Amino acid sequence: MQSSSDRILTTHIGSLPRGLELTEMLLAEDEGDRLDASAFQAAIDQATVDVVDAQIEAGIDIGGNGEMPRVSFSTYVAQRMSGFGGKSDRPMFQDAKEFPKWRDWINDHMLRRARLFDAPAAIDDVRYRDLSRVAQECDAFERALQARPGAFAQTFLTAASPGIVATTMENRHYDGHEAYLFALAAELKKEYEHIVARGFILQIDAPDVAMERACFFQDNTLAEFLGFVEMHVAAINSALENIPREKVRFHACFGNRNSPHAADVECPEILSLLYDVKAAALSLPFANPRHAHEIEAFRKIPLPDHMILIPGVIDTVTNYVEHPEVVAERIERAVAAIGDRERVVAGTDCGFSTLAGDAFVAEDVVWAKLATLRAGADLASSRLWA
Repeated sequence: MQSSSDRILTTHIGSLPRGLELTEMLLAEDEGDRLDASAFQAAIDQATVDVVDAQIEAGIDIGGNGEMPRVSFSTYVAQRMSGFGGKSDRPMFQDAKEFPKWRDWINDHMLRRARLFDAPAAIDDVRYRDLSRVAQECDAFERALQARPGAFAQTFLTAASPGIVATTMENRHYDGHEAYLFALAAELKKEYEHIVARGFILQIDAPDVAMERACFFQDNTLAEFLGFVEMHVAAINSALENIPREKVRFHACFGNRNSPHAADVECPEILSLLYDVKAAALSLPFANPRHAHEIEAFRKIPLPDHMILIPGVIDTVTNYVEHPEVVAERIERAVAAIGDRERVVAGTDCGFSTLAGDAFVAEDVVWAKLATLRAGADLASSRLWA
């Protein structure tokens, strides 16, 4: 896992703007339309090149492919595995229940987007048809990188955790949540291992271990929810059993949405459980107004020696472009809480387009935010290494 002994490195947490043409194609496929394969691949290739170039221009050190070929960060698995069909009936977030005027406001401003609350359900054994789409995604990223050798200090690709798939895509086949969860882990293991074998750092996206307290597990007690977190971590680790810890970074969050977040679980409640994931880096959101103060939890619940922290210092659901001084202050606060400037990599709270068509931040603002991430990291570095 890349870190630095002389400056703060920058990264982001996966999804980036896909552009209108590719977004429309991804949404059409998600709705069951058949696409022209060559035109679809050409759009993916061009979007991947564009997003790599945009990251380089913004000054990102540890770059990704922006999840260009995926309709969302989690439901993409339905297009790679058999066993899914129909529509899930995902529960409503507590935010939507407790703040009906906010819910109405969101519905009034909703854009066409990937299926989320009605994503396909598991109706049979879930199995990879093959790994061709995983390989194609890696191929497109490699092609974009080959023309820009050395542009990034390190590169990563994301993949969904078993738990976020299990909570988003309803189980109508397996004998209980645990059976479904570990069946997914056994299949996702193949994707995880392929990504690492291709030379990329693997990022596990697992909002389920935080966000689902206010959604899938909202009717459970906190103690019961923490038990499910332990189970979900065990499923992740079973899928990572053949992958070295240093090849994995782990992202958890409270939901990448512009909402009240009043029912979120508090970070200190789950933090020690997240340390059990077989990963060398932990990514958590600390730029948003609900959880910014929780960076101080690392003083009482120290980060394990084998982990680095990727704190979110850029918000991903508002169009404010943070001032570099604000970014630097957030980075310095994280360093103070961790106690080691070499174990902090500056990141974003989450992705900027976790579902195709569902971006809260305008595309040009995204790149301005990532440029100020670079500026803030440079400012923090000048003080931390003064």
